[in-house]
Amino acid sequence: MDAAFVTGGTGFVGANLVRLLLEKGLSVRALARRGSSRKNLEGLPIEIVEGDLLDVGSLRAGCSGARYAFHVAADYRIWVPDPAAMNAANVQGTVNMIQAAAAAGTQRIVYCSSVAAIKPPHDRIPVNEQSCYADASEIPGVYKQSKFLAEKAALDLARQGHPVVVVNPAAPVGPFDIKPTPTGRIIRDFLDGRMPSYIDTGLNVVHVRDVAIGHWLAAEKGRVGQRYILGGENLAFKQILDILSEITGLPAPRFKTPYAVAYAFAAIDTAWSRLTGGEPRAPLDAVRMARHFMWYDSDKARKDLGYAPVSARTALTDAVAWFKTHNTTRLSGKIGKCSTP
Repeated sequence: MDAAFVTGGTGFVGANLVRLLLEKGLSVRALARRGSSRKNLEGLPIEIVEGDLLDVGSLRAGCSGARYAFHVAADYRIWVPDPAAMNAANVQGTVNMIQAAAAAGTQRIVYCSSVAAIKPPHDRIPVNEQSCYADASEIPGVYKQSKFLAEKAALDLARQGHPVVVVNPAAPVGPFDIKPTPTGRIIRDFLDGRMPSYIDTGLNVVHVRDVAIGHWLAAEKGRVGQRYILGGENLAFKQILDILSEITGLPAPRFKTPYAVAYAFAAIDTAWSRLTGGEPRAPLDAVRMARHFMWYDSDKARKDLGYAPVSARTALTDAVAWFKTHNTTRLSGKIGKCSTP
């Protein structure tokens, strides 16, 4: 039986990937930090390797005997009080993982990057893998900078002979978004009635199951040293909210917040968070990102890998059902019994 090692298996994308790999008949090991929640992996027939991305010994143990290595773990937050810690996890952690997998003789290493590492369009025409930042200085936000630098390091290692394929998920939604992620928080805030207005922006919405499938396709068919956008459907933010309204029966916000107003509020909110140490409700970096319609073209993955994502409506429907079933919202009555976590 072929073995696979997955970092980030306790998280959103990783938990879906672990389940897919088990369905494919693989033996799975998953990295988990000591003392971290394993809730997303409860009941699964897998081996847990305790450690983290800066613990090279644990990475070597996880990769030992594995045919495939999937590096999905990342510090995915739009705002952090300590940028150095995020860079260490996302950049150095990626280097550590790839080097450990290569040293173990792993046949294929799939690195989960992000469309955050791809330069977004300045108009509303979706961009593909050829859209590149010149360097990290032109990228807004520590998270996006760290993903750009991590991807650059991964591709540099691929050029040195390491069997690395890069995938760039867009905005995944669906089951097991336990934290939730910033994208999942949009859905949860909608369900909680905490979205009185919206910004004129756009996202590429993809089912998290399709992102997991894209990882597997990259392991099987991806070309070493290449990157593949794993996207779904390009939608204006207002369209996303309207679909959520149709799914749930809840009203979508009708008021559009001007960008300047959103920017001013976010600047104050983020500055206050720096003083108090609390997480901002509207991080300034998120508003800066929202200035662009983050629309992407997945044709390369379709042609090279056979990638075929489902509709955004299906993805959003499954995400709503999961949040509802797992009582992760405060809403009650209209979409079922829910409670505060």
